[in-house]
Amino acid sequence: MTEIRIINESGNELPAYATPGAAGMDLRAWLPEGPVTLAPLERKLIATGIRLEIPAGFECQIRPRSGLALKHGVTVLNTPGTIDSDYRGYVGVILVNLGSEPFRVESGERICQMVFVRVEQVFLRSADTLSDTERGEGGFGHSGTR
Repeated sequence: MTEIRIINESGNELPAYATPGAAGMDLRAWLPEGPVTLAPLERKLIATGIRLEIPAGFECQIRPRSGLALKHGVTVLNTPGTIDSDYRGYVGVILVNLGSEPFRVESGERICQMVFVRVEQVFLRSADTLSDTERGEGGFGHSGTR
């Protein structure tokens, strides 16, 4: 298991896995100035009050919570958001309300999930051709609907 160092200034409990099989940890809003309301189609940066020390070779992905998306139309705008291993600032989450009703975000509310993923940097080499595959250049629904 990989250890991630965290500074938590929010007063909220540390992010944690809800079940043994969970891929993501719930991340909570930190709103010291009080609740924030997102009007329909409005987006805002929501503070979390945490900073992370992510080891080289990893990233932290910020992903929506399915319950917020289904029940209220609230999602993470740049999903998945990436927190790079060399970033040491506060984690903020861009929430957007795609629902038809205003949505109130309370401090301490679970707003997204964090998923830590191994990543590898690659070397890009210029080429004049690419190898052939059965799929070729087909994309955006090319393989059919079923």
